[in-house]
Amino acid sequence: MTHLRKIKTSLLLSGLIILCACNGNNQNVRQNREWKTQVVSKSDINTTNRYSASIQGRQDIEIRPQVSGTIISVNIKEGESVKKGQTLFVIDQAPYLATLNQAVANVKAAKSALATAKLNYTGKQRLFTEKVISENEMLISENEFHSAEATLAQCEAAEMRARTDLSYTEIKSPVNGMAGIIPFRQGALVGPDISQPLTNVSDNSEMYVYFSISENQALAMMREWGSMEKTIENMNKIELMLGDGSVYDKKGQIESISGVVDRNTGSVALRAVFDNPDKLLLSGSSGNVLITTKNENVIVIPQSATSKIQDRYLVYKVIDGKAQSAQIIVANENNGKEYIVLSGLNEGDVIVADGVGVLREGMVITTSN
Repeated sequence: MTHLRKIKTSLLLSGLIILCACNGNNQNVRQNREWKTQVVSKSDINTTNRYSASIQGRQDIEIRPQVSGTIISVNIKEGESVKKGQTLFVIDQAPYLATLNQAVANVKAAKSALATAKLNYTGKQRLFTEKVISENEMLISENEFHSAEATLAQCEAAEMRARTDLSYTEIKSPVNGMAGIIPFRQGALVGPDISQPLTNVSDNSEMYVYFSISENQALAMMREWGSMEKTIENMNKIELMLGDGSVYDKKGQIESISGVVDRNTGSVALRAVFDNPDKLLLSGSSGNVLITTKNENVIVIPQSATSKIQDRYLVYKVIDGKAQSAQIIVANENNGKEYIVLSGLNEGDVIVADGVGVLREGMVITTSN
């Protein structure tokens, strides 16, 4: 048993010696490694921010009937281009024609009745002047005349309403655009209270793209330019990334910035407009707005020169040939390869540019450049 115990003890000691030797070798590798360093300087850098966006037609108009009746004609197809004033649907006109004819006849009868009342009133006035009739009779004829005038006005209003209702049986497009889904077909009974529109017409010649930025970003932009109007005037054109990851070949311009901060998200809504001559942008789709900002005369370092611990960024300065950690603050915007340093570094500082994940405080830095 004693002999076996001695063997186990010997093996354990051998393992510890080997492990210590390995650790020592790793330390030597780190100490003997040549490190790439960089002298901190200022330069210009373009950064691109991406914002989720929704795309809508310049106008998305629901086409709804203003009178009730049976559709007798559907003059468009889904997805078809339509012109302003083009007739899209026709509702059965027969009952509205009958109503109009009746209204026209009523106007004629009212005009005749008014003419008769006027003659009677004129005659009564003459007779009253000659003291042939009493004032009461004359006033009665005057009232009948004014009543006939009112009846004519009512009949003319009814005729106008009948003509308007008849015109509503031809449902026309209010704008140039593209027709959407058509849920109702010939023979369907429709009216102003239908649950869904006959179709939608989207004016897609220009597309509105809506997105939001943080309140702080909006304030920073307006503080830079002095006002919301000047901010809009001076903002660069923006790009649009579509749902498939491709970038739309035409740039857009921001047209408006909301003056209201969303209490739930702390964001400010913006609207940009993009030309859409080839109808590649579809109303109701989504994408990402890309805003590129040129940052001039700023400290820029490679992201490989940093180490992130929770929400802190660290770099290693080379001071007297040794690594010394320093916390830095970087801008939220970056180009995916470099960081803009807001504080923590100065021009002329020397930092380790790569491999900082294995660095330790006070390690000797042998440079490769």
